[in-house]
Amino acid sequence: MAAAVAAFASLSPLHSSPSFLFSCPRLRLRAFHRLPIIRAASSPIEFNITFAPSPQTPKILVPDPSPQAPSSSSLPLLIPWIVRDENGNLKLQSTPPARFLHALSEQKLAKEKKNLKQTKATSDSSSPSKTSSGQPKYSKAARRFYNEKIREPQRLSKVLAAAGVASRRSSEELIFEGKVTVNGSVCTSPQTRVDLLKDSIYVNGNRISKKLPPKLYFALNKPKGYICSNGEESKSVISLFDEYLKRWNKINQGLPKPRLFTVGRLDVATSGLIIVTNDGDFAQKLSHPSSKLSKEYIATIEGGVRRRHLIAISEGTEIEGIHCTPDSVELLPTQPDAAKPRLRIVVHEGRNHEVRELVKNAGLQLHSLKRVRIGGFRLPHDLG
Repeated sequence: MAAAVAAFASLSPLHSSPSFLFSCPRLRLRAFHRLPIIRAASSPIEFNITFAPSPQTPKILVPDPSPQAPSSSSLPLLIPWIVRDENGNLKLQSTPPARFLHALSEQKLAKEKKNLKQTKATSDSSSPSKTSSGQPKYSKAARRFYNEKIREPQRLSKVLAAAGVASRRSSEELIFEGKVTVNGSVCTSPQTRVDLLKDSIYVNGNRISKKLPPKLYFALNKPKGYICSNGEESKSVISLFDEYLKRWNKINQGLPKPRLFTVGRLDVATSGLIIVTNDGDFAQKLSHPSSKLSKEYIATIEGGVRRRHLIAISEGTEIEGIHCTPDSVELLPTQPDAAKPRLRIVVHEGRNHEVRELVKNAGLQLHSLKRVRIGGFRLPHDLG
């Protein structure tokens, strides 16, 4: 390799002046005679060639999916909430206020109710066997055939209650006293199966109409001083419907007058929402504990309300041997026209005097109590 480099170095002046070399023949031969002979080596020549390193690409760090490595998704997301405490001062907390959660639940209930209505409307419109009102599209002859041949008989006490004679318990007492006759014979068993369209039923000598009154449902804003009784008291909740029932025969000719009753009860001093109906099955579903319907009350308090009072109410109290705990308790903001503090208390058990006992157990004095919601139905603001 060194000989080859020296040969090329000796050729460099010849290469730089070619005209001089070929103009003198003797110098030309003499110069070529002095050149060393380059012979090829028997073994191949090895060249040590290296290349510049390629630019490094940025490394992407992939988190380790192993359970030992902490994952950011497993960490809880903390959202700060700025709320006012019972003294009116701003404070920072990690949980949302109860009023905000209550508004979210109401929005969810309204959305589910709206979706249910849309689903029902879609099914009614797609079904060819129903009309726009949802009633089956059967002819008069088909309905008569069903009522006469297929419809199952019902208990006598239930038929009397549905016809508006009396409540189911009072109807049983009338049957036991022998004041009810079925097809000319005195019947003393409330479980007797009868058909109102086929059988002739008399109570105290008055024949029961073959037609049943329609199902009615009322939302009443009960005032103070009225009791939830189905008797003949002058200041009962049912007495508020006297004018409506007096006009019944003029408005609904040929239909028997309905027997209205309240679903559940409210104290004499408690005002607010109460349901009035003549549908016994509906009232049973609404008032049964298995329905787990929440009821919301607004309690106006005499004096001041502190944090310890709210904690005492939320811990619950014992009523009739059972420890009752409210679903939520919240101190409402003060209003310009109402100087007394107000509490929103939500319960679902509905035991006798439950809200009053919760307030009393916390050491507070109750000024007034009003129920504003049952389940997903809220008392309208414009209902007097």
